[in-house]
Amino acid sequence: MEHPYPYREISPWVERPADLQAPLSHDLDADVVVIGGGYTGLSTALSLREQGVDVVVLEQGFAGSGASGRNAGHLAPTIGKDVPTLLRFFGRERASQLVRFADAAVDYTEETIRKYDIDCDYRASGNVMAGVHPKHEDKLRKAASAAHELGADMRFLDGAEMRERGLPEAFRCGIHEERGGTLHPGRFVLGLRRAALAAGVRLFEDSGLLSLEDGARVVARTAAGSVRADFAVLATNAYTRSTGRRKRAVAPLRVSMLETVPLDDAQLEAIGWRGREGVYTAHEVLESFRLSAQNTIVVGTKVVRQGYGGALPSGNRPEAFAAIHAALRERLPALHDVEVAHAWGGWIALTPDFLPQIGAEGRNGNVLHGIGFCGHGVPQATLMGAMLACRIQGREHEWESALRRRSLSWPPEPLTWLGGTLLNAAFAAVDRRTDRQVRALSRD
Repeated sequence: MEHPYPYREISPWVERPADLQAPLSHDLDADVVVIGGGYTGLSTALSLREQGVDVVVLEQGFAGSGASGRNAGHLAPTIGKDVPTLLRFFGRERASQLVRFADAAVDYTEETIRKYDIDCDYRASGNVMAGVHPKHEDKLRKAASAAHELGADMRFLDGAEMRERGLPEAFRCGIHEERGGTLHPGRFVLGLRRAALAAGVRLFEDSGLLSLEDGARVVARTAAGSVRADFAVLATNAYTRSTGRRKRAVAPLRVSMLETVPLDDAQLEAIGWRGREGVYTAHEVLESFRLSAQNTIVVGTKVVRQGYGGALPSGNRPEAFAAIHAALRERLPALHDVEVAHAWGGWIALTPDFLPQIGAEGRNGNVLHGIGFCGHGVPQATLMGAMLACRIQGREHEWESALRRRSLSWPPEPLTWLGGTLLNAAFAAVDRRTDRQVRALSRD
């Protein structure tokens, strides 16, 4: 029987470029070799090229074929698990610094879009963390109050304010993150790719890393060539384990997405959503919703899957797509029969403390990494490129201190997989109970 969800191996956001760059086929020298052609890698390369640095980027597929070309497209100032958790674990001063770092990442990404004239359907609408049950209100009020005290541009919206904004009725209350908005993630990463090529970055696609050798000059080897450079940058996020480095720094989680066909005028009228704010729910494992510039609904997450030993969990997950589709029908009942056009998945890289990591390693301290964006990679991975470029040039970026701490690692297997599986099951049970309570309310 044919699967009801039209599965895409990458996503509907990107296709192999017509100007696909040739694989590395010889040995060469450069100042810096960047491993990974997503937001982090391309942003690093662009920042370095502005200073005249000779940069080579090695990408195992094509630039944008990883998580940068698969995500939901929310440009949001979210960091950590949530603001109350930041306060509890890091204290007020550090939590405030982290919140301001997240704001700065959004600002930097907006400036990048303007600077390189990237047409990516960016809409500065902000995003809303929405409650779907009355029990979410107190939690969201407290989080909004804490965020405001730390200096974040966030405010609580009660039910009346949600309706005034025209948000769909399933979203009862929420926190409006006023910075940021939504964008087309594929157009953004391919815009960075075009800018990098125009700036003289040497990009080699279909050039997966086989090994990275330490030394006063590092050597990055692929199947048919090598790059000798003063510095290497691991811009690999969920793919980091494949480099042979920092194998327990991140735990890759598979998330799934759906996109509907374009809505007609009657369907748009039925759901409202005038401001087109991005929405994610206050579930333990959130649901994300976006009304795109093409009038499609993009919906995702709800279900996550963890691989064993840091491996990337694989793809076509009918049960995950069914759960997401059910969430779409429950939150937007006017669209109960809307057709799903695409289904796909990608990976986020989760660190033990839910914060990105930046650092250096190797015998000569010339292998740098910027990884672990925990689902917040659109802005934070973009800013990370500028931070890594500063490191290579012997300077510290103004926001690096916000991320300075003792980097934690996940425990050895089977502990990470077992702990993650049990925690995910507990979160899923809580969310199923919440959804049952929401359905009971709708019947009353």
